[in-house]
Amino acid sequence: MKWPAFAYERASTLQDVWRLRAEHGEGARLVAGGQTLLATLAFRLSEPSVLVDITRIEALRGVTVQGSTLRIGALTRHAELGRDPLVARHAPLLAEAVPYIAHPAIRNRGTIGGSLAYADPAAELPACVVALDATLVLASPAGERRVAAREFFTGLLETALKPDELIAAVEVPAATPASRSAIVEVARRSGDYAMAGLAASLSLGADGRVSAPRLVYFGVGNGPVLAAGASAALEGKALDAGAIAAAQAALARDIDPPSDLHGPPEMKRHLARVLTARALSRFLPAAEAAS
Repeated sequence: MKWPAFAYERASTLQDVWRLRAEHGEGARLVAGGQTLLATLAFRLSEPSVLVDITRIEALRGVTVQGSTLRIGALTRHAELGRDPLVARHAPLLAEAVPYIAHPAIRNRGTIGGSLAYADPAAELPACVVALDATLVLASPAGERRVAAREFFTGLLETALKPDELIAAVEVPAATPASRSAIVEVARRSGDYAMAGLAASLSLGADGRVSAPRLVYFGVGNGPVLAAGASAALEGKALDAGAIAAAQAALARDIDPPSDLHGPPEMKRHLARVLTARALSRFLPAAEAAS
């Protein structure tokens, strides 16, 4: 199917964006990496009157450390996340997630801001930012506001973004020596959307006890699912086979996956339990993990 007819404008500043949105209203659509938007255009799921190219806005670029926070500009491409030394040091979960995202051509164009704004329930980065307890910086003509990642994703392909807002940056608490994180998923083929996945983050004390666990599943609901019961089953516990089993058991109350083209709900629940063991076993002492 052919794309609909539309105009094209390139914004150099956020003020350009606000002006163009004021002129064109709901007909203005932002484009950065375009890896989702171009597909929706082809299927006539989007019919904008004008595409506003934001790729040259410097205020949306860059990866910096500000105190104990890693700030990632919304225009940071997936491939850049995977090779940035600051991301690798302060938010290794994001770097680990990159190879799971589609294919190299898409990783070279797609942006973290675009992925979070689209909020695909099977995407890796939304689950990662919830697992890392990140904050999204949203910009509008009125200024900036901050929304916790766990509150940003509100439903299937729905977010807390207001019509006049865009994602400016993601702020992630920097990892500490006690931080542990992992991402695992099951897909039919490399690069396919996940049938089920898990982004896990926790702190592991010198005594081997867990604090601040956050187990966030993707591909099993309408968005990233923070498993409160499974996470609570780990809090304050020594991380061992018993604790992992308790987290797996708690998942029965945490997730209610819909049927989809991959299979029925019980299959997804089974995959979630398997992925829980795979992710958490990475944090066990080598001898115990191998047993």
